[in-house]
Amino acid sequence: MRPRATLLLIEDDPQIQRFLATALEAHGYALLTASTGEDGVQQAALRQPDILIVDLGLPGMSGFDVIRRVREWFSRPLLVLSARVRETDKVTALDLGADDYLCKPFGIGELLARLRVAERHLARLAGGQEEARIEVGDVVIDLAARRVQRGGRDLHLTPIEYQLLATLARHRGKVVTHQQLLREVWGAAHVESPQYLRIYMRALRRKIEADPARPHLLLTEIGVGYRLADEAEPPGGANMTI
Repeated sequence: MRPRATLLLIEDDPQIQRFLATALEAHGYALLTASTGEDGVQQAALRQPDILIVDLGLPGMSGFDVIRRVREWFSRPLLVLSARVRETDKVTALDLGADDYLCKPFGIGELLARLRVAERHLARLAGGQEEARIEVGDVVIDLAARRVQRGGRDLHLTPIEYQLLATLARHRGKVVTHQQLLREVWGAAHVESPQYLRIYMRALRRKIEADPARPHLLLTEIGVGYRLADEAEPPGGANMTI
């Protein structure tokens, strides 16, 4: 059977390599591994995997340098898998070009959900066109018509609210950093004004969410940015507790 996608895992811990090889191959993925950043960059160039998974704490070349190097030519999805939980590390990785960031320890169900997001992004890249109609729960975002509906009824959004939602929709399932949102919605002069985001996100949630106090569509990545949910949270799977 043909694998659903070929992944390259750049990770120096052999126990994690074995765990992910067993778990991911059982779900139909083909997994390549590299134990150093240098080897990972070389394999990415030679083997052309569909998705990269990169640890940050690598011997020699750091994960940050790996992301910086491969993003010069690699446009496919890149997921960071790291024990580093500092917000600055997450923001740096995402700003360098990572599409998503998952902290160790992690559940295999959560990793599989992030990989499904990456596969959909990969399909859109292969199709060469932007998805014009996005459905998340009972919310429909029609980017071509600039129209948003919830439960079949039109929502009246301000221009800024719509632009904020459309930006998140174009990156659906992926973390969009505060600076990226500010740059795309308000312009480069406002990248140090996160209060704009909080005000408009609060207003947008009141219109989009069934319960704005407990959002399940417009999700906060604390200290990093926001994410438009791509699918329901997956059921818990085997946990990686190293």
